[in-house]
Amino acid sequence: MKRTGFLYDERYLLHDTGPNHPESPERLKAIYQGIKQAGLLPSLTLFLAMPADLEWIETVHSKNYIKRFEAACNSTISTFDCPDNQICADTFVIALLAVGGVLDAVRRVMTGQIDNAFCAVRPPGHHAEHESAMGFCYFNNVAIAARYLQAEWGIQRVGIVDFDVHHGNGTQHIFEKDPTVFYYSIHQHPTFAFPGTGRVFETGDGEGEGATRNYPVLPGHGDKEYQGLVERDLMPVMEAFSPEVILVSAGFDAHVDDDMSDIQLSTEGYSRIMQRIAALAEHCSNGRLISVLEGGYCIKRLPELAVNHVKILLNI
Repeated sequence: MKRTGFLYDERYLLHDTGPNHPESPERLKAIYQGIKQAGLLPSLTLFLAMPADLEWIETVHSKNYIKRFEAACNSTISTFDCPDNQICADTFVIALLAVGGVLDAVRRVMTGQIDNAFCAVRPPGHHAEHESAMGFCYFNNVAIAARYLQAEWGIQRVGIVDFDVHHGNGTQHIFEKDPTVFYYSIHQHPTFAFPGTGRVFETGDGEGEGATRNYPVLPGHGDKEYQGLVERDLMPVMEAFSPEVILVSAGFDAHVDDDMSDIQLSTEGYSRIMQRIAALAEHCSNGRLISVLEGGYCIKRLPELAVNHVKILLNI
């Protein structure tokens, strides 16, 4: 059995997105209760979040953006940068806790306290760009973790696998000129025209050419198409890059029962994807794998999806 860390902090529930918003506190409650009811908590290393130092946020986001975000949360406005991004007085602090929790998971993996981790955080992050919030995301948790791995732990090659049904435009743009971070995304296109990025021809820029790989999946497709992509594309491409650590943007919104997409991925299909990513980490990264929650909005399916995800990390 693997030593798997589980980041969950009830303070994440304080980020209030208002009534009927898909990115709700109920998502995390469902995930935690599912893992608890499955009897997995005793097998996991549980830890709470600590706020990230601004120096790490500034490796990805500008000081001006950070100040704008903080000022917005301290004001009376209820949205930031776009109507989808609902905020409250606690949102800035909770976003710092999301990043800080992920960085602590990285630290625990790098110091050998745990082998891998699942970070059940909110707000999510992969749509957040250098200067703007987007798609429920404010700080790009995974991108900051990649920079932290490089600056604090001397990691030279970071692999990011993003299987959220929406393309992680923020993560791609942050690293598109950087050959030391390989960003791989499988996503639906078009996805209700959001975010409109992630075409096959988007492969990076300048020195980073070839270190970005997008694989759009057409609406209505599911397990067979995803499994084929993982086997014939994701696995060999990532193996060739040979990442020293793998970060996962774990979005569960490609599930057939999730209203945020038209992809037909089953619960078992999700498990097969994660099993191959875990095998990839064993082969390339000495098992070092940190999975960070992004999307996934079907409350009735999140518990079983999270349980299966964690079991794969635990190797049980």
